[in-house]
Amino acid sequence: MPETKTTPAEAQEIEASGHYVTAKLCGKDVDTVPGGAWRQSTMRKLRTGDIDGFMEDVLSPDSYELYLDLDPTNDEIGAFADDAGNASGESVGKSSGPKASSRSTRRR
Repeated sequence: MPETKTTPAEAQEIEASGHYVTAKLCGKDVDTVPGGAWRQSTMRKLRTGDIDGFMEDVLSPDSYELYLDLDPTNDEIGAFADDAGNASGESVGKSSGPKASSRSTRRR
């Protein structure tokens, strides 16, 4: 099955309308908020290791129940996050960082 990517504009539209994109978790389809629309409070849960809280925030209620039944490994959660980012057209947590200025700074 060919991989389809959602543009960032489409991801914002999906979030605004309350829709989900489909991603894989342990080989099963789950409905998730587009990766680019994940709130910073949700990302803090991920960074602090509150995986259940993170997944509850990003998955639809039915998909969250499936997540609990599947009891995925950390590697499977990572693969899910990558797939969710691809499905929404944005990579999750892989910022290229700020770009260097084209202006040179004068030395004193």
